[in-house]
Order: sequence, then C-alpha cells, then structure tokens
Amino acid sequence: MSVALTELGIYLDQCLRTDQFQDYCPNGLQVEGKPQVVRLATGVTACQRFLDAAIDWGADAVLVHHGYFWRGEAPQVVGIKRRRLATLLVNEVSLLAYHLPLDAHPQLGNNARLGCLMGIDLAFQEPLQPNVSGGLGNIGSLPEAISAAEFVVKLEGITGRRALHVGHSESPVRRIAWCTGAAQDYIDAAVKAGADLFVTGEASEQTVHTAREEGIHFVAAGHHATERYGVQALGDHLAGQFSLEHRFIDIDNPV
Repeated sequence: MSVALTELGIYLDQCLRTDQFQDYCPNGLQVEGKPQVVRLATGVTACQRFLDAAIDWGADAVLVHHGYFWRGEAPQVVGIKRRRLATLLVNEVSLLAYHLPLDAHPQLGNNARLGCLMGIDLAFQEPLQPNVSGGLGNIGSLPEAISAAEFVVKLEGITGRRALHVGHSESPVRRIAWCTGAAQDYIDAAVKAGADLFVTGEASEQTVHTAREEGIHFVAAGHHATERYGVQALGDHLAGQFSLEHRFIDIDNPV
C-alpha cells in the first residue's frame, strides 16, 4: 500500500496539532520527494548516517524529530547542509520533521512514551505546567515508592546508557517529573509541582546546584536516548493508519 505525500503531511499536521506551537524550526514537510510513500523510515535526527541508512533500505520518506532550518542558523547551503540536502533531492526522498509537537503529543509524544516506559501509565500522566499554553513536560506517580538508585537502574535499562544522577541513592522516590531532550531548566517547574525526581536528557552546571539546594533528585539520561520513543510510536501509528512499511533507524549519540 502507499499514501500520497500530501495526504501524509496533512494527517501529521492535524495529528500533532502543529498550529498550536511556536517552534524553533518549521514543522511538517521540509524537503519534498516522491509523490507517493510506501516505505517510511523514522529516526531522531536527520544526520547523514541516518539518511544513508534510510536510502539503503529503500525509504520513500523519512520522519524525524530533529530536522533542518533551525532559527538563527546560517542560510547558506554549503558543507554538511549541502550534502544532506543533495542526498535527499538526488534520491527523491521526502523529509518530514516535528520538533515540539512530537515532544508534547499526549499519546505518541516523546514525553508520553518515556513516561510509559518508566512505569507511569498514560492515564496517570499530567502536564508539568498545566497553566502554560503549549507547555512541555509531564508529571506522574509510580505505583509505589522505590529508591532513587532502583529508579536510575530501571531508566538505564530502558535507554541502554549510563545516567547522571544528583541525589542520595537510597532516598525513596515516587512522584516523577520529566521532559525529554535539553529541558534541564524545567527543574524549577518540577520543584514547584512537588516532584521527588526530575528526568531530562541533558544537564547544565547550575542544574546540579538547583537539585541540591531544592532537595529534588535530578537525572540526565541523554538527549538522544530520551527522544527515541515518540518517533517510533508515531511511525508505527502511521504504518497502521496507511498500511505503510515502517523501519526505525537508530543512529547512536552519546549526548
């Protein structure tokens, strides 16, 4: 089966409610390729290794969380940008990218999927900032309290990488706040919401001091590692919706 690229783009824009976000990049179709899509490859970032792997598989379109044309970047099509765009254009492969809308989707988003993997059912996940329009991040409670060390071990098993943990390992935690990617500044919202522990992808120098002084556990589990799950769920959803062939291609990134 196949779906028209235009139909796929319209469906994604509606599903992810792109009109509700003020983002740092364009969401939706970024590079136009073949008019019909049979094979869809998904990944976190549209880096060259990902594009090459997707084309080797025979993808007609690629769907990623981190695409191109970020606010403030140089507009010249040279170097890495030229090579990546040339790869897509020569092979007539479309690029669709969704940044904040994919983070925030209540069922298929990065935050929703990571929450489920951490053991917090979708029905018990709440917005971290309920009064902020388009606010990112979730909060919820584990079925029962466990030690921070147990939680970190479980999270490392999910992501397959070591996490940075600030806090006493044996302290019990239950109320968990999280926001995938580079959301370390959301630790203040987690404190305000009464979380025992806050999970994100990256850490800044000042984040450690905030965690220590506010008495909240902080875990940086990797930007890439925490943002692999939304695009996989979205790709599987599209495969079912349009009878597409879907493959998630993971290009590891230690950050």
